[in-house]
Amino acid sequence: MRGSLALTILAAMTSTALAGGGFDIVVPNRPGVPIIINGVDASYAVVESAMGLARNDSMVPTVYGGRPIAPEPNVGHYYPSLGRMPGYGRLEIEPPANRRLPQPAESYHESWGAQSAPLPAQSSVPVDPPPVIYAPQFNGPRPLPGPVPRPPRSRGP
Repeated sequence: MRGSLALTILAAMTSTALAGGGFDIVVPNRPGVPIIINGVDASYAVVESAMGLARNDSMVPTVYGGRPIAPEPNVGHYYPSLGRMPGYGRLEIEPPANRRLPQPAESYHESWGAQSAPLPAQSSVPVDPPPVIYAPQFNGPRPLPGPVPRPPRSRGP
């Protein structure tokens, strides 16, 4: 009894690994974010194709039950690259060339600058100068404590 149950479970688990062909139902991972395949919204639709990691060849996927998506954005923003006038907003009118011009504006100039604070005046030698301190003489490194090393002996005759 237990052996046949284990064999049935094992057969059911390995059969899903062999299922690579046929069709798939597309379920989006995040709600509200469509899955677009060749310009068609394939969310919750059936997709038939022979592509994947187990196949060397691929065919163009066919989407059954999807809805086509417009290639241009359908939002309330104005994109000048689309070549259409905006749906709402300020209407720009080019004025004629022979119109009366307004008075020119008065000239305006402003500048900024940065500078260091001035140095204090140099004082003379103080009345009570500090005593002069002489530095000790340095005659080279001291020998290390311990026995004095002997010079090497020559090995010749």
